[in-house]
Amino acid sequence: MSMTPFSLSGKRVFVAGHRGMVGSALMRALEKKDCVLIVGGRDKVDLRRQNETEHFLKDECPDLIFVAAATVGGIMANSTRPAEFLYDNLVIETNIIEGARQANVSKLVFLGSTCIYPKLAEQPIREDSLLTGPLEPTNEWYAIAKIAGIKMCDAYRRQYGCDFISAQPTNLYGPYDNYDLQNSHVVPALMRKMHEAKLSQSKEVEIWGSGKPLREFLHVDDLANALIFLAEHYSEEGHVNVGTGEEISIGGLADVLADIVGFKGDLVFNTEKPDGTPRKLTDVTKINSLGWKASIALREGLTDSYAWFLEHVVKNELRGIGS
Repeated sequence: MSMTPFSLSGKRVFVAGHRGMVGSALMRALEKKDCVLIVGGRDKVDLRRQNETEHFLKDECPDLIFVAAATVGGIMANSTRPAEFLYDNLVIETNIIEGARQANVSKLVFLGSTCIYPKLAEQPIREDSLLTGPLEPTNEWYAIAKIAGIKMCDAYRRQYGCDFISAQPTNLYGPYDNYDLQNSHVVPALMRKMHEAKLSQSKEVEIWGSGKPLREFLHVDDLANALIFLAEHYSEEGHVNVGTGEEISIGGLADVLADIVGFKGDLVFNTEKPDGTPRKLTDVTKINSLGWKASIALREGLTDSYAWFLEHVVKNELRGIGS
């Protein structure tokens, strides 16, 4: 397989899902590159409609596509809307991938999710552990769709010679994260809890579980740089893990966030609530050996994220216009 670098210089680049956390990070990173950004929001193209997607791609003629568009949500959303999660994500990725082939797109980067791996995968999780065991039942619908997208890229490479690749990020955080306490992930949820406890001068913050589970966290700007790096330098079948290779306990994360936010009260761990998987760490040997490593340290990234939260979420809510 040729490993000739793919140059972004002068290329037309389409970020599908440009308004989401990953998509907006890609847009910020790509604005510093010598390329032309194509914008296709829902007002312009419904990626769930095959004809619309194919016509859009043929009209816009992108050289490179990042597939960051997806229907996403927490455990509750996955549990109550399984058909929507499976259908939306399958049609979005298949429409874009087949549309890219028809439009002779030179390169495509598809984004996976950590839930693609078996629930009890050996740690750290290597790329080759995909499809070696049962999935986590709470998000299997989303996982099945993402696995299909990864396999589609491999199949199109094998049958048509398309330079389509897949990347698999670990847990993400950063600007444009979801700070709704009902369905947000652990970093924005804890950050919001700490912030509100500080404002109300609460003496304690409750944290679900024992605080012992270990998790890996990657700043979304690091992911954007990794995806661009892979677009430029990776051209093989098989997905690539993107992470830091470092982990922290939920309790340790809570301590760091309390310090950053300035919450001085006690952290109370509710051990009646579930812990989830004891450990979830990606093996990043593959991407490190290609020449990329994460550069944003956790404390630095969390400090940056809290500043963004104050500027964009808190200020907007005070103005009454939502986050």
